[in-house]
Amino acid sequence: QAQLVESGGGLVQAGGSLRLSCTASGRTFSNYGMGWFRQAPGKEREFVAAVNWNGGRILYADSVKGRFTISRDNAKNTVYLQMNSLKPEDTAVYYCAAGGLVNSIPSMYDYWGQGTQVTVSS
Repeated sequence: QAQLVESGGGLVQAGGSLRLSCTASGRTFSNYGMGWFRQAPGKEREFVAAVNWNGGRILYADSVKGRFTISRDNAKNTVYLQMNSLKPEDTAVYYCAAGGLVNSIPSMYDYWGQGTQVTVSS
């Protein structure tokens, strides 16, 4: 059964960095677009970043441009989210997802991980 598992979340002070990882198992996602989304308490799930199958097309939400970097290693079936200059408003559960095309719409993704908590203290 296809599964996505996120890791790397935690508690960090404002201005700090974290790197999230999302490892796939059960099937290969090397030909899938991969995305990161986040959801804060009481808010809707929002797009963070996405990358196409070979890394040639990348999208970022305006709120994270210049601070976050998405990348992938198809040999390891893993996608990463490097988060720098973190702000308290980045606090959320972060989810990775796999879909056919790189885009910012949650409903366009077929597979989802269980999420990892990121907390940024001020």
